[in-house]
Amino acid sequence: SLRSRAESLQKQIGTGERLERSSDDPVAAARLRMLDREERITAVDTRNADQAENNMRFTDEALGQIATMISRARELALHAANATTSDEQRASIATELDGLRESLLGLANGRNASGHSLFGGQAVGNAYDIDPVTGAATYAGTPTLDLVEIGEGQTIQPGMTGQDVFAFTDAGGASTDLFAQLASLSTALRAGGAGAADAARDALTTLDTGFDKVTTAQTVLGSRMAWLEIMSERRVDNVERITEERSVMGGADPAVTMTRLQEMMTVLEASQASFVRLANLNLFSMLR
Repeated sequence: SLRSRAESLQKQIGTGERLERSSDDPVAAARLRMLDREERITAVDTRNADQAENNMRFTDEALGQIATMISRARELALHAANATTSDEQRASIATELDGLRESLLGLANGRNASGHSLFGGQAVGNAYDIDPVTGAATYAGTPTLDLVEIGEGQTIQPGMTGQDVFAFTDAGGASTDLFAQLASLSTALRAGGAGAADAARDALTTLDTGFDKVTTAQTVLGSRMAWLEIMSERRVDNVERITEERSVMGGADPAVTMTRLQEMMTVLEASQASFVRLANLNLFSMLR
């Protein structure tokens, strides 16, 4: 029995664990199982948060590029609205607007590191389908994006949909999107004449609305990223708490365990020596 207890102490020193079986301390064992469960859940929440952060960083970068392109489109529209701008110049502006629209569509159909559409919601493919003949863009994604668990019962939307960024209501109250408005402006500028200048002036308001939509999306995304950072700090604190509590509940204190082992070995050696002497106490030994 003493030898078995000494071996148990030696094992505790080697593993750093005080409990070998639940029966050693049922209450502590039950708490350790709860801590293991918390740790597994935290690991899942951490993976979710990491994926959400990755997606939001890609989205934030894309939104910054989109805002820059819209600003450039507004500069071009302002130039086209000037009465001194010639039809040839407006046609050249239309060509650059077409390039901007194509680049914007490329960003709208961008993917994150895992290959998922940035602005398509839950859609598997591209966020926007482009008609090969007319070049018209149609939103092919879902209107919402599933929330993900990030710990403590909290969830977060890990990105934006195309409708969150590119769709808005024009001055007439009709639903439209940035791609349709840029295409319409480009067509009007190529047509030339007084109507081209009017179309450019009307486009200024539309582009301002589109720019506001993008900057609002940036603000919302920024607040989500800030909340994600707060939750990440909480998870780190929780992991530290779990580690500390596990050490208290089931960990073996090296100094204390070593002292107990030394005491046990002393008792074991004394017992073995006593046993040898006692084993020789019989009648024949007395006669000798």
